[in-house]
Amino acid sequence: EAAAEQLRLYRRDPEGWRGCRSTGEVAVSWRPSSEFAGNLYKGEGILPASPQKVWECIKPVAGGLRTKWDQNVKDFEVIETISDTVSICRTTTPSACMRIISPREFVDVVVMKQYEDGTMQSAATNVEHPLCPPQPNFVRGFNYPCGCFCIPVPG
Repeated sequence: EAAAEQLRLYRRDPEGWRGCRSTGEVAVSWRPSSEFAGNLYKGEGILPASPQKVWECIKPVAGGLRTKWDQNVKDFEVIETISDTVSICRTTTPSACMRIISPREFVDVVVMKQYEDGTMQSAATNVEHPLCPPQPNFVRGFNYPCGCFCIPVPG
């Protein structure tokens, strides 16, 4: 819940975001973080699809579509289901830069929400879990509050 609330605050606060990359489909912005020594990043785009179809592509569930289209997500697994909207998940990423950067694994508590206006949200943050100790051949990553919004737009 705290991660979801933090993301809602980022979304509502337009101050300090600076554009850094843009294509015809996506605009990426950044701003300094108040939580850690680094930057926050957000990507925004409008897709010609229903919110439900977009959500099917991005929602954090085992066997979901994210591993099929996102080259930065190698695997996604649910370690423990807490409720129908909260779970502990492990995400792995492939090595990068001709294997100079080792594969990563992230263990997060994930919450999914739907709001009255039709907005869907996934929010996650790092957690330790006894059923998921660090695995050999992976560097354990640490996520601060992060996630996605799928926001219906008119038309």
